[in-house]
Amino acid sequence: MADHVVKAFSEELDGLANELARMGGLAERAVAESFAAIVRRDTALANAVVERDAEIDATHREVERRAIRLMALRHPVAADLRQVLAAWRMSGDLERIGDLAKNIAKRSLVINQSAPIPITRGIERMGKIASSHLKQVLDAWSNRDVRAAVGVWFQDEDVDAHYNSLFRELLTYMMEDPRTIGPCAHLLFVAKNIERIGDHCTNIAEMVHYLVTGEEIATERPRADSTPTEMDE
Repeated sequence: MADHVVKAFSEELDGLANELARMGGLAERAVAESFAAIVRRDTALANAVVERDAEIDATHREVERRAIRLMALRHPVAADLRQVLAAWRMSGDLERIGDLAKNIAKRSLVINQSAPIPITRGIERMGKIASSHLKQVLDAWSNRDVRAAVGVWFQDEDVDAHYNSLFRELLTYMMEDPRTIGPCAHLLFVAKNIERIGDHCTNIAEMVHYLVTGEEIATERPRADSTPTEMDE
């Protein structure tokens, strides 16, 4: 392969990685600010998260465009092929994380119309864990750190356990005070969205493992005991 072709190919791979890194930063910000909007009852911040989701979607389309172009014109193989495929797959997870952050922000707009609920602090703790996992797994991708990625993968059960605990606590809260049924129901959906953010972080961790090793994680994904009822958005 001629030197100029190799250089062009390398630049395109770098461009794909840079676009994915930018998307990761946007997703991290959306997640953090959606949780802050809930805890601080910040309607303006919630609206900003909803509006900025369009930028995450646009970046997702750009990552896909670059990946398709590389696949079609450069025919990457081995590690280069894994880099393109991983970026493509990860962008899908990041786009979904952005959607979940937007959903949380929308829920906060409704919750803010009701009196504050003390259990919101449980949502804050769960959100901090999910935010930490997202940062860790994106750092693992940037550093090609398999050990860190697998660490996030195994920690997913922490998010699941918090979700199960919050699920039961919110149901108890609603039974004790029927006036809280509305806002608590919205908080249940928020908790489920956070749990799903954790799931997407484990997906990204799996892609980091595949990117570096060329192999899938062999162990079955950890999962805390599920609640009796699944909450779907």
